[in-house]
Amino acid sequence: MTDDKDVLRDVWFGRIPTCFTLYQDEITEREAEPYYLLLPRISYLTLVTDKVKKHFQKVMRQEEVSEIWFEYEGTPLKWHYPIGLLFDLHASNTALPWSITVHFKNFPEKDLLHCHSKDVIEAHFMACIKEADALKHKSQVINEMQKKDHKQLWMGLQNDKFEQFWAINRKLMEYPPEDSGFRYIPFRIYQATTERPFIQKLFRPIASGGQLHTLGDLLKDACPSAITPEDGEQKTQVMIHGIEPMLETPIQWLSEHMSYPDNFLHISIIPRPTD
Repeated sequence: MTDDKDVLRDVWFGRIPTCFTLYQDEITEREAEPYYLLLPRISYLTLVTDKVKKHFQKVMRQEEVSEIWFEYEGTPLKWHYPIGLLFDLHASNTALPWSITVHFKNFPEKDLLHCHSKDVIEAHFMACIKEADALKHKSQVINEMQKKDHKQLWMGLQNDKFEQFWAINRKLMEYPPEDSGFRYIPFRIYQATTERPFIQKLFRPIASGGQLHTLGDLLKDACPSAITPEDGEQKTQVMIHGIEPMLETPIQWLSEHMSYPDNFLHISIIPRPTD
């Protein structure tokens, strides 16, 4: 891969200032103070909220405590989506800190998956990495790795260790010199205005004529409604890691540098603010 390490570092260390408050109907022994945390964009809510859980459990009656879950403005937040994706999709045009409501009761079975331990997050994370490598390299790279390499990827993410993670992950971002990129780009497109979970399809980084496909090409193919007509006003924003990449950016470069640790490009399509 082309080694723009500063970009990788900036993506890794992206943080979202967040204010957690307990839901007003939760029964407490005394008033629950809000809890502030800088959330890593690349991680998962249930991986980084132990301190939040401890903070609020101190004021709860123990018989009232069941599985913790989070909500933003009435929307339950999916723990298996990376934090940065959740913010871009639901809250990117709101003032910081991001205001998240904490619940210990009435788990929304229809909206959220249960997450009883970090093993569940690890299994989900590794399944995504394996799916991404199947698209990029027909699973050859991940299958040639040892179990300890898989563990190092997970521990690097869990412990927020950039070097530990990228020592292994860079192998997943390489391709033979005779190829100009991956076999297919692992991506998922999420739309704030639809109930559909996400759009995912096969898309090659190189056109049949040899030219590099761009982010704009990907959107035209997979989600044409995200592209503004030439004579029309721009109604949507295309967000990856909190920024709007230029549509002319090669999709191969984005895949190597702007993917989340699960090796997928998570692209949010959100309404453009009108004010």
